[in-house]
Amino acid sequence: MTDVREATIPVAIVGAGPVGLTLAALLSARGVNACLIERRSGASDEPKAISIDDESLRTYQHAGLLPELLRIVVPGTGTRYFDADGRPLFQAGAEFPGRLTLPFKNPFAQPDLERVLYSAVERDDAIQLRLATEVTGLSQGEDGVRLELRSDGVDQSLCAAYVVGADGGRSTIRAAAGIGMTGRALRDDWLVVDTVGDTHRERHGMHYGIPERPMVIVPGLAGRCRYEFRLFAGEGVAGERPEFSLIAKLLSPHRTIHENEIERAVVYRFNALNADTYRSGRLMLAGDAAHMMPPFAGQGLNSGIRDVENLAWKLAAVIQGQMPEQILDSYTDERRPQAGAVVASSARLGRVVMSTSRRVAELRDRRVRAALVTDEGRDFFENMRYRPANRFERGLLIPGQGVGSPLAQPWVFDMQAAKVHPLDIACGPDWTLIGVDVQAEEWPHVETVRAVSRAHAVHAVLGEELPRRLAGIDLIADLDGSLRRELLPNAGKFMLIRPDRVIAAIFGVNDIAGVHLVIDDWFVSDRAIDTPSSSIYREA
Repeated sequence: MTDVREATIPVAIVGAGPVGLTLAALLSARGVNACLIERRSGASDEPKAISIDDESLRTYQHAGLLPELLRIVVPGTGTRYFDADGRPLFQAGAEFPGRLTLPFKNPFAQPDLERVLYSAVERDDAIQLRLATEVTGLSQGEDGVRLELRSDGVDQSLCAAYVVGADGGRSTIRAAAGIGMTGRALRDDWLVVDTVGDTHRERHGMHYGIPERPMVIVPGLAGRCRYEFRLFAGEGVAGERPEFSLIAKLLSPHRTIHENEIERAVVYRFNALNADTYRSGRLMLAGDAAHMMPPFAGQGLNSGIRDVENLAWKLAAVIQGQMPEQILDSYTDERRPQAGAVVASSARLGRVVMSTSRRVAELRDRRVRAALVTDEGRDFFENMRYRPANRFERGLLIPGQGVGSPLAQPWVFDMQAAKVHPLDIACGPDWTLIGVDVQAEEWPHVETVRAVSRAHAVHAVLGEELPRRLAGIDLIADLDGSLRRELLPNAGKFMLIRPDRVIAAIFGVNDIAGVHLVIDDWFVSDRAIDTPSSSIYREA
């Protein structure tokens, strides 16, 4: 039986795991309808990802879901590393805890996350959810993509302007687009066990670099705990169900386990792969469909959430006619190198921290201890300098010192709202132009940049005096030194901030013409830009 139904939707998302669900929520927050297509019949009960960082929580803040997410996480502090003999070596965390006004690295259970996201999607009229539906084919044209679907034996068609494959490592969309992956599959077998009824209460993960049995322990909420053990020949094979006797043996130094206290136990082999491109015409990839990495840096899901934070506002701007379609090329330009660096770093961390060579492990420990007695070495390890920064070298930005990184989110005093809240709330969801302790008479000169980008204007006060109030420009003031710490290097300049809070440009009034020339290609102009008029900036 064939029942072909034509439908048109701005964005079809294939895969309703955490990454696809997050993308749908972000698009909805920007007024874009989406259709989620998932081959499963509902949320997964498997606790796969277990760590969500402050950058990802910021994304859920942008999607309007932060209060619900905070209920399911342990407010984490980082990771403690142990040496070859099981002794504490160092603890890694945030250089400035609370830099984003959010906890830094937070254990959680993926089923809890999926329940929150499914609940949000199901009550959102802007999102269609098609469960138990499989993509059987697709064809891409100049104006859209036609997806062939099958649900309960019934064939259907769906037409979408854009399709995002968030459908995992065996991505149907990646295969249909003919996109290859670069990297390798790792040969080590790891036993991953998720337990309940655990007595661990630490707010940090624990990585044990014991060569005879490398392992990871991550305590969770309400007695949950993740254990990961390196397996050796004859102990287990990837894809096969592990024996309970093996699980009990490996857990015995840490706890007594009963079969009904095991939520999941599986033997894995990890991959270190990155897609050759994240975009092919109207098809895009996100999450494991775009990159796969070992878990040792806790960045698998977080990298997928960074993907959709980067992609959602761009898709929305193109669909709503604010930006030209070619800006979607910046998705690959920005995300692929950064995700690739995280893949390589995760694999390297696994080789070094989880080495099974006693000689290598002891050499590692000696070098780390020697580094920790220096300021530079302590900074490198304790502030996680070994983790690649979320920074772009290419894309929608004007290169310069400090450009390409996400702006921090300190608490500020918003003088318009007469409220204290995080910087993102004061700036709003779209482009923002921040004048950092600039002179009031400089604002008219940047009107061309502001008009092209339709940016919300914000004057940031770092010093002891308030400037005169200007109509149409919001005023924020430093509270505790954190806004000053972040913005002081750019005092006297303007900062153009993208909707994903990435710094697109930093410039002075003498640079206006060059900045305007570059960003003019980023936007669709629907009106002439008037010559700056001082009347626009009259004193309020």
